[in-house]
Parts: sequence; structure tokens; C-alpha cells
Amino acid sequence: MTRIRGWLATAAGLVTALAATVAVADDYPSKPVRVVVPFAPGGINDVAARVVATHLTVRLGKQFIVENKPGAGGVVANELVANSPPDGHTIIVVSIANAAQPALYKLPYDPHKAFDAVAMFVTSPNTLAVHPSLPARTVQEFIALAKSKPGDIQYASGGVAGSLHLAMESFKILTKTDLLHVPFRGAGPAGIDVVAGNTKAMIATASSVSGHIRNGKLRGLGVAAKKRLPAFPDVPTFIEAGLPEYEGGNWIGFAVPAGTPRPVVEKLHREIAAVQDMPEIQKQMEDRGAAIEKMTVAEFGAYMESEIVKWTRVIKAAGIQAQ
Repeated sequence: MTRIRGWLATAAGLVTALAATVAVADDYPSKPVRVVVPFAPGGINDVAARVVATHLTVRLGKQFIVENKPGAGGVVANELVANSPPDGHTIIVVSIANAAQPALYKLPYDPHKAFDAVAMFVTSPNTLAVHPSLPARTVQEFIALAKSKPGDIQYASGGVAGSLHLAMESFKILTKTDLLHVPFRGAGPAGIDVVAGNTKAMIATASSVSGHIRNGKLRGLGVAAKKRLPAFPDVPTFIEAGLPEYEGGNWIGFAVPAGTPRPVVEKLHREIAAVQDMPEIQKQMEDRGAAIEKMTVAEFGAYMESEIVKWTRVIKAAGIQAQ
């Protein structure tokens, strides 16, 4: 009899816990949700955040409000979210910049423990783009020009150790070229400066420069993809351009403060996956030179950790330091 009572008590406890779990998921969100972007408006981080926020607002019945909090390569926004209540009502947009931070900054939070992964959303391959006034029409011509004028060609990035900076530093290491870095507060302002012809080059995600390439304000020289992109089919791949070793791009996903209830994480993951499945969203991303990328919560968490290892090596090899 005692054993039966114990079993019944255990079963009752499990039922109660299950009911509480369901209630947590059902009640979320109970108020507006902040979606924090660590960079200025205009880049792929911002675009992804606004796409997801718009559709989650409709799907979940509460406002998902995008807030741009640029500063210190994303550290300002990450610290804000790391210290927010772990209830799912504050979400951070994560990217390759998160992988770079541990090698650059003495962080006010533990990058390995401060966040719980939610979902990968999109990837976009790197694209080398230049102002039309620069006398280089191919990747190889750009390399030759850079070697003939060491340190003379200025390139723009969205900030020190951001994805654009790391992308060009990887290119420099591979091609043994010397280019002058000009950082801006976000990919959007960096792209505007290259379009204006002040700085002459950038490596940015295809999603950030596709419109400028199509309208002729920038000249695309190469894209780090296995095949040409529908967004700008006239731009050859780096493989075609004779530099098959060059690869990479940015990835964008979402995370929440560590300790957020698992049912909330799983609900967010499911809802973001539903947004990814929308044909119009897939087409919108493709037109911008990006591609929907799905991972499980566990896979995305492991991927974020592997990216820290990868980009720590690049940062040390390039001698990059935070400014």
C-alpha cells in the first residue's frame, strides 16, 4: 500500500508539473516583447529582427518591439539582455559578432552561460563590393590593385570585430593584401559610405548590398557561395573568380537570457520556425541574397559555441583589438 501511495504521489507530482509547464507556455507572452538588435538599422540583423517581430506580433497577439542598441561590437545590447528577467519578454538578435566578443572584450557577462539559444533564422554569404569608381572589375583585379597600393584602399565595416570587419580581415589574410579599415556604427551606415564613394570597398553579406548592386551603385566582384545568387546573378562566385578558399558569411539567430523557462524557449522556436516556413518570407530573404537556415535549439546552441572557437583564431591571427 505504501508503495502504491508513493507511486500515486509521484504521478500526481508529474501531472502537476506538466500542467504548470503547459500553463507557462500558454500564458506567454503576457506583455509586449522587446527584440533587441545590437546594431544600427539597415543591416541583416535589423531586417531579420523586423521580419520576425512583425509576424510574431500577429501570431502571438502581443507586440514584439524592435529596439536598436548599437555599441561596443554588440556588447552593450548583450549586457542589457543578459541582465533582463529570464521570462522570454526580452530577446536578443545574435550573430557572428557574438562569436567575436570573447576574444576582444572583458565581458560583463559570461558569453557561454548568459544566453539560451532559441533559433537560427537566416544566413547570408559574404560579397565583395566596390564603388564603381574603383578600377577593379574582378576579384583578381581588386587583389592586384590592393597589392600595388598597400594600405591605400579604404574599406568600410559595421564596426570593429563585426561580421564585415572579420570578413575582410579573413580576405586580407588569405590574399596577403593590406587595406585600411574604416569602421562605422552598423552595416547600414557602412554601406551608405561606400555608395557615396568615400570609402571604396567592403565585404558585406549579400543581403546588405543586393539592392545597391542591382541598381549599379556598387559593383559586385565576388560572392562566397557555391553558386551564383538569384539576387545578383551576374556576380561570380569566389570559386569562379579563382579564390575557392574564401568562404563565409553572417548568420542571424535569436536567444534569450539564460534560465528562461524551457516551454517558452520551445514556443518561440516553433513560432520562428513557422515564420521561416512562409513562402513569402523565403522569397523575401532570397531576393536579399539570404537563405533561411533551420536548426534545433540544441544544434544552434552548439553552433554558437563552435563559432566562438573559429573566430577567436581569426582575430588572433589578424591582430584585431577592440577600440
